Amino acid sequence: MGNEAQNFLPELADQDGPQPGPSWANAKWPLSDDGGDMADAMDPTTMTLAVKEAAAKAGKVMDSATIEQAADASIRAMMLIRLYRVRGHLAANLDPLGLSHLDMPEELTLKWHGFDGQEDKEVYVGGAFGFEWVTVGELYQALRSTYCGDVGLEYMHISDTAERRFLQDRFEGPDTVIQFTPEGKRAMLGAVIRGEEYEKFLGRKYVGTKRFGLDGGESMIPALEAVIKYGGATGVREIVYGMAHRGRLNVLANVMAKPYKVIFHEFSGGSANPDDVGGSGDVKYHLGTSTDREFDGIKVHMSLVPNPSHLEAVNPVVLGKVRAQQAIRDDLSKHEQVLPVLIHGDAAFAGQGVVWECFGLSGVRGYSTGGCIHFVINNQIGFTTSPKFARSSPYPSDVAKGVQAPILHVNGDNPEAVTFACKLAVEYRQKFKRDIVIDMWCYRRFGHNEGDEPMFTQPLMYAEIKKHPRVSEAYSERLKKEGVIEEGTAPALRDEFIALLEEEFEAGKSYKPNEADWFAGRWSGLHKPADPETARRNVHTAIEKKLFESLGRTLTSVPDDLTIHKTLQRVLDAKKAMFETGEGFDWATAEALAFGSLVTEGFGVRLSGQDSGRGTFSQRHAIWVDQKTEEKYIPLATLPHGKFEVYDSTLSEFGVLGFEYGFALADPKTLVMWEAQFGDFANGAQIMIDQFIASGEAKWLRANGLVMLLPHGFEGQGPEHSSARLERFLQLCANDNIQVCNITSPANYFHVLRRQMMRSFRKPLVIMTPKSLLRHPLAKSDAQFFMGDSHFMRILSDKTEIADTKVKRLVLCSGKVAYDLMEKRDEEGVDDVSVVRLEQLYPFPGEPLAVRLKRMTNLEEVVWCQEEPKNNGAWFFVESRIEEALIAAGHKGMRPSYAGREPAASPATGFAKRHQAQQEALVSIALGLSERGKSAAKAKSTRK
Repeated sequence: MGNEAQNFLPELADQDGPQPGPSWANAKWPLSDDGGDMADAMDPTTMTLAVKEAAAKAGKVMDSATIEQAADASIRAMMLIRLYRVRGHLAANLDPLGLSHLDMPEELTLKWHGFDGQEDKEVYVGGAFGFEWVTVGELYQALRSTYCGDVGLEYMHISDTAERRFLQDRFEGPDTVIQFTPEGKRAMLGAVIRGEEYEKFLGRKYVGTKRFGLDGGESMIPALEAVIKYGGATGVREIVYGMAHRGRLNVLANVMAKPYKVIFHEFSGGSANPDDVGGSGDVKYHLGTSTDREFDGIKVHMSLVPNPSHLEAVNPVVLGKVRAQQAIRDDLSKHEQVLPVLIHGDAAFAGQGVVWECFGLSGVRGYSTGGCIHFVINNQIGFTTSPKFARSSPYPSDVAKGVQAPILHVNGDNPEAVTFACKLAVEYRQKFKRDIVIDMWCYRRFGHNEGDEPMFTQPLMYAEIKKHPRVSEAYSERLKKEGVIEEGTAPALRDEFIALLEEEFEAGKSYKPNEADWFAGRWSGLHKPADPETARRNVHTAIEKKLFESLGRTLTSVPDDLTIHKTLQRVLDAKKAMFETGEGFDWATAEALAFGSLVTEGFGVRLSGQDSGRGTFSQRHAIWVDQKTEEKYIPLATLPHGKFEVYDSTLSEFGVLGFEYGFALADPKTLVMWEAQFGDFANGAQIMIDQFIASGEAKWLRANGLVMLLPHGFEGQGPEHSSARLERFLQLCANDNIQVCNITSPANYFHVLRRQMMRSFRKPLVIMTPKSLLRHPLAKSDAQFFMGDSHFMRILSDKTEIADTKVKRLVLCSGKVAYDLMEKRDEEGVDDVSVVRLEQLYPFPGEPLAVRLKRMTNLEEVVWCQEEPKNNGAWFFVESRIEEALIAAGHKGMRPSYAGREPAASPATGFAKRHQAQQEALVSIALGLSERGKSAAKAKSTRK
């Protein structure tokens, strides 16, 4: 593809200093400047004085009455200017099809301002558009050409004066024509032709195959190349793209430089990631790629993140990846080097809530990426739904006003206007580090996919589309009239490109994909497990005593100048006692030891969630807040080597979980965790779980080590705060894709977090974290279990030692219910029932379970006990696997029985008494206490 687009625009101004405005700009900002509020311009007294001074300076002789009349006219002219700045975009020429009939707002007419028939009247405008004095007609034409041409600007909703001045400075002036070099215009024409002919070539070669073509929006191709060029000139060294399927194949080929032959090979039934290179693969228009492109000697790395069909779901993933890359490049303070670019469809941009969730993250500490460029391919239709039925706002981009992002509406039939908008977007983002939106009005030449018949639902639109010339046709005619190209230039460019495609098509027939290289760059040294069993094995995760003691001091020492809460002081005193005695380490302290040890060993640790700093249950206290100044102190952030971050996120699940997944996608050397306030809150992020976390590795060959912390446990808190929906995660388990744990021991939690970073591969980890166990007297670990030869235990034995040969009834369980079972069993004095906890449910620990079962030579019954209703929880997942372990252990014919709540539509009751009765009943059934009671009564009766 080369560097055909490198001369789209003249060289950028020096980016290190203030941006020089055009020669007509008034450095002191005139009365007409709307960077402020124009209050002075609207004041009659101020305007009268200004007119008097300006008249004298211009040699105009005016008496007092004439000056007052001129001042009145000037105020009306200023209001005319302001209304065009605010509402001029409503009269812009945006729709290539001419079907969007927006009546001229009355307040944009000369009549509304009292100038009807007064086009020759001269008015004072104080420097606006380079004019001191100007006729009403000239001013009106300047306003119309600036704000009502092929680019409509929305920016007056922005509160920051400097930002408004910046945009105003680049739009207003006597000469509002967008200027390009002849070389740049020819390059743009070539890019548009490549975009069009590529789509037509695919349509000819693969008749009836879905490709979700860009047809009608090809101006995006040169515009995105302008982002690369001007991004590079302003310091960008990496661009991360996210987009849905519309136009994706075109972007892959003509922007990302993915070889045409590879795409043709995929169309022919091959794949860049079939089974022989690993993974299940995905359809062509979901795949990503990465490449380097160079303009003007500046190399920019680009990656397109793979995505599912769920529109806009990739957005937070891109932002998280960008944040990680900025951290890796030490670019978090300036946000200069890594740029996110999100390409949207109009209906999805207006309709999908995750769009707002991502806008909401744009200025939040810990999540900001220094601004994102949003490019909306506005086809003016969503599948078969017209805009008037698909949203409640004039534009699909109106959601962006919530974060005061400027919006550039642009006619997609004008490649120069679209490219100008992208160039301006780059300048704005690099200067102000804020989001900006380009809303490119275009059309969809065919249906939602190439097999649809769009005239079923939009006959008038598609009748117009059928006779509407393609972008390259209209643009080439324009360039011929301008003398930029000669007759025959465009056909020659088409023929040359088609010949290239034919060569690549033939090459695609014999193309053989190389084995996918997942593990380059930051991922070097990691790999896919050699065999499935590897994913089940442990590694050394214990720490040395010296580090253990050092972390204890860090976690319990309060700086002299910090005034902490008295309750927190008691918490710290209790922690200090743990380290002094070596006993009673609770969940939060074990977690802090895991975090601190990883940071000390050079890893990063990033934890985010809605209350993660303090902890939902006031258990973590990772952040200490001075009670007098509210200054924050983070003990773990003082450790050397690595970096510890903890953030209280926005009230978002979908967006924030996607962000953290994207962060972990880019940085395998950071333990990245998302914590739900309560486990069921993960429901709001189900798309991220299903489409990315559980299946991303299989579909796209992208490993990820994200950890999800989901508080889970039935404690009478009602249906909304009991279940993290363990069953849903287990249903997603296959091919060692994820890990699912329900842990009951602080030390085991410590080891599973460290194991996540110590192994030579990365898999997502889902942990059902406790609530009551955070402070349960039995859920404690001694110091020895963090050091020496200790490691993560997939199976945990009974707290009460019972000889395996004595066990007649084995109760298997997972999570909090284990302590209820053990306490009740001991209370009843039962000595032949053992409670064994499965700490890791997937990959299922079948081998160690079989070893344990084999030692229980007198075993008569195996029970699976769970708190969740029978149709929830782990029962249907573990039943067959327990039976397999029984067979392997020599207990053929023995099957596990169920003890737990009855099937229920709601996860839990909302009544405390009912909950308690249910809990006591399931514990009693699991332990066989009612059967024992009956047997005891029978034995007593027999003796009598």
